[in-house]
Amino acid sequence: MQKHNKRGTLRALAALLAGAALFSGGAQAAGYPEHPINLIVSYGPGGGTDLVARMMAPYLQKYLGGDARIVVLNRPGAGGAIGFSELARAQPDGYTIGFINTPNLLTIPIERKTSFTWRSFDLLGNLIDDPGAFSVRNDNPIKTLADLSAYAKKNPGKVTVGTTGTGSDDHLAMLRFERVSGSKLSHIPYKGAGEVRGALASGEITIGAINVGEALQYQKGGTPLRMLGQMGKTRSAALPDVPTFKEQGFDFELASLRGLAAPKGLPDEVRAKLVAALKRTVDDPEFQAKARDMFAPLRYLAPPEYAKELAAGEAEFQALWKEAPWLDK
Repeated sequence: MQKHNKRGTLRALAALLAGAALFSGGAQAAGYPEHPINLIVSYGPGGGTDLVARMMAPYLQKYLGGDARIVVLNRPGAGGAIGFSELARAQPDGYTIGFINTPNLLTIPIERKTSFTWRSFDLLGNLIDDPGAFSVRNDNPIKTLADLSAYAKKNPGKVTVGTTGTGSDDHLAMLRFERVSGSKLSHIPYKGAGEVRGALASGEITIGAINVGEALQYQKGGTPLRMLGQMGKTRSAALPDVPTFKEQGFDFELASLRGLAAPKGLPDEVRAKLVAALKRTVDDPEFQAKARDMFAPLRYLAPPEYAKELAAGEAEFQALWKEAPWLDK
């Protein structure tokens, strides 16, 4: 009888503790956010992701309500792996979120061992879909991709291409251009598009592999650059006079998705709040106008659609890696 009572007492205590934990989690979610939220950007200040993050933060704060305050933290390096790793290992409590960027998020775990894949995160939604582009300084005599190809063939390795790191969309674009043109370029990796812009403006590199939206922002800010071609399926509405790579005979496309995510394991209520706040941000006409002014091409994907896109991209890059690994030699 005594043994039976002891087991009953233990069961009651376990139920009480489980209920307390559930109540505590629910109460925490109900009051969320109660202190500042860190937003990790895995690239340096002045790049496209950084600029969008700082522009977006006030809107996300507004739609989260409560005591929301977004603090942008730049964690550049290793093509984005430093920031992605920090985001993946953070506490899944909703107080650390971050941008995740393709293809880097997908290519880095393929090319080397990492502590993350895209499945390490709770997806909150995608915001940006920005095609790649090749840019030169205004005073560069190279006017077209055909000019670039011809010069690079005559001067193997002399053309330097600045990118945001090994395995980035910029780097893969450079490698694909080499392949389809039969030329040889020299890869110069940086910690973010802001650094690539600076290197291009100073004449440190020949080509800046900078996404369309970022390049347009830098042009607007006074950087003397000129785009040779854009890597979208069609010409950007903001760049009607700049032909695509395909139009110029270089048959490939590349773009960068930039969305928000959090460490895996968010409480359901917290995740729902973040997803809803991001959707309301993207739907805000004022936010949309600011994104247009920044040449940030919006493409919202809800978490389920975002997951499908990432899974498809991962499969594509795994196949590409087997066919032609993209690590520098």
